[in-house]
Amino acid sequence: MGILISALAGPVLAYELSSGSPSTGTASIANGDPVTLRGIATGHPREGLQVWVIGKNYLDIDTVQVNNDNTFDFELKPSDTQNLAPGQYFVVVQHPMMNGVFDIYYDASTGKVINRQMGAGGNTIYTMSGAGSLQGPDSANALVNAISSQNVDDSFTTYTFFISPPSALINPIGDHAVGDRFTISGSTNLAVGDQLMVDVTSSSFQPTQKSQDSGFSGASGMVTVVSGPGGYNRWSFDVDASTFRPDEYIVTVSGITVDVKGSAMFNILERAAVTPVTQEITPAVTTAITTTIPEPTATTPAKSPLAAGLVILGLAVAVMKKAGW
Repeated sequence: MGILISALAGPVLAYELSSGSPSTGTASIANGDPVTLRGIATGHPREGLQVWVIGKNYLDIDTVQVNNDNTFDFELKPSDTQNLAPGQYFVVVQHPMMNGVFDIYYDASTGKVINRQMGAGGNTIYTMSGAGSLQGPDSANALVNAISSQNVDDSFTTYTFFISPPSALINPIGDHAVGDRFTISGSTNLAVGDQLMVDVTSSSFQPTQKSQDSGFSGASGMVTVVSGPGGYNRWSFDVDASTFRPDEYIVTVSGITVDVKGSAMFNILERAAVTPVTQEITPAVTTAITTTIPEPTATTPAKSPLAAGLVILGLAVAVMKKAGW
């Protein structure tokens, strides 16, 4: 027999814990949001389960019945968490196990935690409330050590959460230009499913006469808180700045059912004019390669050496005839 427990901060943020081991996650719960424990308790104990909620100067001990399918539910309602002081809270879910009785129990008349198995009159383990009582984690640790005692057959599982004032944080936004589309986001300790109103307003917006241009520039809408990491949930809001004017803008996030508000600022700038890029085309340089071909030269035909010899010979014969040779 044992306990498997899921602890819910709001509808869906769950932590599964094994029997006898501490929780591995810690949720941050806003004042006014519920805390719900759901789980399975094997063995169907007829006395149900004992749930201890321990904080600084706070103690709540309840018995919850186990359903026919071995499931159980325990809830701290919004009216319960609304008045809880900020700080850490410890939940111990105790199973009576085989003997069907809670061997470790709280005596409201004395403010003591008693071990039923230690003698006929029981044995006081420590003071849980009143003068000289242990507080917060010291009290929770003492209770867990008592249930873990070897002469006690009870089993347990634990869960831890923080209570803090409601918060709605906005992530850094940065500057944007007219026409941009971007998302504003943030984190919150509000429960999953809670709703927030997001308003984006020009800081220079002022009421005007009916006949005047109001100059309103901005956006607004409702968003739903979704599950997030690290014990905090998250939200987001999409913005289309196509109709925005260049100006400083204020973002306000506020709760619908829980009193919470957060704010941040950013700028919308003129979109930089797009300068056409002119590409100068340089004409291709053509290199002319001039090849000079020599003009043909008129060449006097070369005289044949034989012809010249004949002329000379002819002249010689003529001279000889004239001389009477």
